[in-house]
Amino acid sequence: MKKFNIRKVLDGLKEASCSAPSVQVGPQENHLIQETLQSDHFQLCKTVRHGFPYQPSSMAFDPVQKILAIGSQGGALRLFGRPGVECYCQHESGAAVIQLQFLINEGALVSALADDTVHLWNLRQKRPAILHSLKFNRERITFCHLPFQSKWLYIGTERGNIHIVNVESFMLSGYVIMWNKAIELSSKAHPGPVVHISDNPMDEGKLIIGFESGIVVLWDLKCKKADYRYTHDEAIHSVAWHHEGKQFICSHSDGTLTIWNVRGQGKPIQTITPHGKQPKDGKKPEPCKPILKVEYKTTRNGEPFIIFSGGLSYDTVGRRPCLTVMHGKSTAVLEMDYPIVDFLTLCETPYPNDFQEPYAVVVLLEKDLVVIDLAQNGYPIFENPYPLTIHESPVTCCEYFADCPVDLIPALYSVGSRQKRQGYSKKEWPISGGNWGQGTQSYPEMIITGHADGTVKFWDASAIMLQVLYKLKTAKVFDRNRSKEDKGSTEISDEDPFAIQIMAWCPESRMLCVAGVSANVIIYRFSKLEVTTEVVQLLEVRMQYELNETDSPEGGGYGGEQTSAHHTPGASPQTSGPPSHPSTSSNNSDGGNMPCLKVRSTPLKQSPGYQVDLVVQLVWVNGEPPQPITSLALNSSYGLVVFGNSNGLAVVDYVQKTVVLNLGTLELYGSGDPYQRQPRSPRKTRQPSGGLCDINEGSATSEDRCKSPTSDHRDNSFSRSRSSSVTSIDKEAREYVNSFHFCETFTRKGDSTLTPCLYVGTSVGAVLALAVTLPPAGEQRQLQPVIVSPVGMLVRLKGSIMRMAFLDSTGALLPPAHEPWYEPNITADGEEKVRKRRPVSVSPSTSQDLSESQYAVVCSEKQAKVMSLPSQTCIYKHNITETSFILRSDVVQMSQGVCVACFCANGHIMTLSVPGLRPLMDVNYLPLTDMRIARTFCFTNLGQAMYLCSPTEIQRITYSQDTCENLQELLGELFTPVETPEAPNRGFFKGLFGGGAQSLDREELFGEIAAGKASRSLAQHIPGPGGIEGMKGAASGVVGDLARARIALDERGQKLGELDERTAAMMASADSFSKHAHEMMLKCKDKKWYQF
Repeated sequence: MKKFNIRKVLDGLKEASCSAPSVQVGPQENHLIQETLQSDHFQLCKTVRHGFPYQPSSMAFDPVQKILAIGSQGGALRLFGRPGVECYCQHESGAAVIQLQFLINEGALVSALADDTVHLWNLRQKRPAILHSLKFNRERITFCHLPFQSKWLYIGTERGNIHIVNVESFMLSGYVIMWNKAIELSSKAHPGPVVHISDNPMDEGKLIIGFESGIVVLWDLKCKKADYRYTHDEAIHSVAWHHEGKQFICSHSDGTLTIWNVRGQGKPIQTITPHGKQPKDGKKPEPCKPILKVEYKTTRNGEPFIIFSGGLSYDTVGRRPCLTVMHGKSTAVLEMDYPIVDFLTLCETPYPNDFQEPYAVVVLLEKDLVVIDLAQNGYPIFENPYPLTIHESPVTCCEYFADCPVDLIPALYSVGSRQKRQGYSKKEWPISGGNWGQGTQSYPEMIITGHADGTVKFWDASAIMLQVLYKLKTAKVFDRNRSKEDKGSTEISDEDPFAIQIMAWCPESRMLCVAGVSANVIIYRFSKLEVTTEVVQLLEVRMQYELNETDSPEGGGYGGEQTSAHHTPGASPQTSGPPSHPSTSSNNSDGGNMPCLKVRSTPLKQSPGYQVDLVVQLVWVNGEPPQPITSLALNSSYGLVVFGNSNGLAVVDYVQKTVVLNLGTLELYGSGDPYQRQPRSPRKTRQPSGGLCDINEGSATSEDRCKSPTSDHRDNSFSRSRSSSVTSIDKEAREYVNSFHFCETFTRKGDSTLTPCLYVGTSVGAVLALAVTLPPAGEQRQLQPVIVSPVGMLVRLKGSIMRMAFLDSTGALLPPAHEPWYEPNITADGEEKVRKRRPVSVSPSTSQDLSESQYAVVCSEKQAKVMSLPSQTCIYKHNITETSFILRSDVVQMSQGVCVACFCANGHIMTLSVPGLRPLMDVNYLPLTDMRIARTFCFTNLGQAMYLCSPTEIQRITYSQDTCENLQELLGELFTPVETPEAPNRGFFKGLFGGGAQSLDREELFGEIAAGKASRSLAQHIPGPGGIEGMKGAASGVVGDLARARIALDERGQKLGELDERTAAMMASADSFSKHAHEMMLKCKDKKWYQF
């Protein structure tokens, strides 16, 4: 033991004498590895966020730039352009976004938040930034309105007042519309908050103001008085204009719509209850649910559209939320899957005083974004090109792979394209703004997500985009019909018995293995051909944890390990059916717990893609349910799958469809068990299924077994290391198997040849070796058994083992052996079965010289160690964390070398060099790590990582300096120079008789000269971080773009004058500011401090 004490890590330093006693070969071997990775190769930054905005609250659309903005209850802002152009920003306060308004075709956006702040975002840079903010102190913001091509923003408040803000300077005007001036003096009641503001499309000087109580006021801005007042006895939710400015429509809390003439006093000209039952005796129809929003859109050649959300009658119990489209005499009720948050009608023109010509409706739901085509019969929806379906079923686990084989994504895409639904609109997706980034990324990336309903989704994640490739439904393997007594139990109906817990995937061979929450493992092969499987092959495995005096050692491990594993390849193992053990009778008596899933007995038609090869199920033993699977690995070269839980591990040969080994955890140690354990019978209480639970939940009852999103093999570590009193609980907890690694290595100490081996990591920090003896490739592989036998312990670390990897003598990462993919369904006589095993180990084991060595890198939740093989001496050791514990660690290949990447429970992300374990990066990235992040965080090669930041969104980050530097080029641009469409022609007679749109000099009305200054205490101005530099940078960028666009457009005789002037003005103001600052600096440069 002495050599372990000496070997305290001196970064990269090693005394040769320490290894001399145990290794007779080249004692200098470890000095030969030159570590190429340095600290300056690492930098941490967020790259992109994918998925549906979590808890959306508001939406806006720029009809010229064709960009959609969505705000959320957590203060997030998501911007969407053409597929592949999207952007995520966050308001620092985290307050809900209540309203968004684009400065149309200006590359800017105004956001109003629930904390009564208003912000101006600059979208002319790849990462939008806030230019100005305004915080209201005495008023609560309820509604905002920014007229097209105006710089004056109207802000309505809870008190019923309207304030006006200049969006260029973000200063308040002295012009205020007070509620008591707006309503009649005779009415004593307060009209309620402002719920709507908009100007008359034909007269900018007239503003319509809707108050919640049911009062609508037409306000004359010049005369500062109310022209008309319209009162209704039902509360108002929204107001919309007819484009000619002579009529408007209101939606009310009783499910009615009222249409008013602007000049008509008293009563509405029409009251409609679209979903109300009309009584025969002429009485008012019965009230319905509130109509939350209405839009009134006109067409040049036909009837106007009235589109609204809500308004269903109260007796439609269980009816889904609806959007109603009224067009002439037809009324279409479009059912939605989730409640409607907001909707917008997309129109051909940005001008409110022209025929609107609506062509689509964007509907923002609580968990989806739907776009409806108004131009086609039946109103079909557009196929959504954004990756917004991550959360279709809750994500329970995920894996990330960078630098995959190049043929993989096309193969998955071709089988996935057949899964697409039909009946979408034939038109192009209408949200088409922005441009893709110019940068290129040379390697393919993939993300795989496992879900609570048993689906597995494969995503193409190359070049910071995300697109679903293929969806696999694992639940198809099982019978879904439950017995009647099960259906009555409410507990079971809430569970997700098919939830995916762990996934193991070999990208080269395309073999996939998933472990489900109901203690089942399914092995899939990839095929391009359709096949009908007559009988789904099933193996049943008994794993129990029992060491009673009466039992033989085999009783715990091998006894009755399988009911049905035939060793001859010709015979197919027993098909599905209840396990023929005493356990079946005890299923329901044991607390009414759900039995394990029943594999289907009918033929299964399998489409091209992933096809089930074998199902392995753990069965009940002595009335105790099987323990959840905590670890899983597969090796396509050896044809083996291994899985473990708190009882032990089982190795399955999926070529011969047999169980090769079924060992209790204690038997892995053999006689050299370092822990003196008391023999005991199975515990009556179960281990938690791995939720990040508090310590006192350690004895969760068996009903928790199938609860879905809590299950993951890494979670136990989170719960165990939570408090200082963990050790006493640990003695009670079982040791469980929580990581595996297949490799070709020196299995025993002093070995001279490389042999296949399986390393096993346990929750108490032990790394144990199992030797794998494989029959010769070809026909013998089908007939002779694979032998797997325990060898003993390699090393012990503090905390449970997270990850293992092997390096060759030069320090290069040794990938596990694998076979290339082949088509499994070829009918030629057994031709495809006689595949030779082709390990990827570079040198054949015979030519491996004795002086050659390997390094095993082992990382636990507390520390990392590097072992030299075959001497099995620890040459480097590093305590990664004392106070916290690691949630995820991976040994990853960077472009400059190999490193260990760790994500810690305290939010730190760290990298260590290999093999010297020098700390290279340590960033406190996420101070608050929640359960979801802990469960879904994963690193992959080339400095990429990801996690689920909300139930609906994936956040990708990079820890590579190269990627951080190239990120700007990869990111898309939201703003592109586009000419604003021409204003509608007023026509000769309208111009002659003054019937056209009336313009208003708002500057004259709201400017400081006319309106005076606003009260200072009302709101405070806060300059944003994207201030003058951001303005100047953005402006100069746009000028460059304009110059390029100009050359192209001038040939066609088009002009970009308006946009150019505005940009030049922006530049000029930035320049004059910097000139003044420079003059000031020169003036003050030579003065002493006392001369000021």
